[in-house]
Amino acid sequence: MNILVRNMDRAVTEEMLMEKFKVFGSVSSVTIVLDKVTKLSKGFGFVDMPVQAEGEAAIKALNLTKLLKQTIRVKVAAPKPEETKSV
Repeated sequence: MNILVRNMDRAVTEEMLMEKFKVFGSVSSVTIVLDKVTKLSKGFGFVDMPVQAEGEAAIKALNLTKLLKQTIRVKVAAPKPEETKSV
């Protein structure tokens, strides 16, 4: 399950996100999106949790909680355009 984490403090690291989410189960990857020029966080990132029930529990528990000074928003990430299936 790919999870979108938005409204993050720019100082949040991938390690911090990993620690927050691994309480709920297995985390296969964490990525914070960086600005291409400045290499600074854009304030959002993605967490991949392979077990859907664990991901859902993490979303429910962590949405609208504080991480550093910001209240984060956590939800299921929309699939990438190449992942969507045409009918």
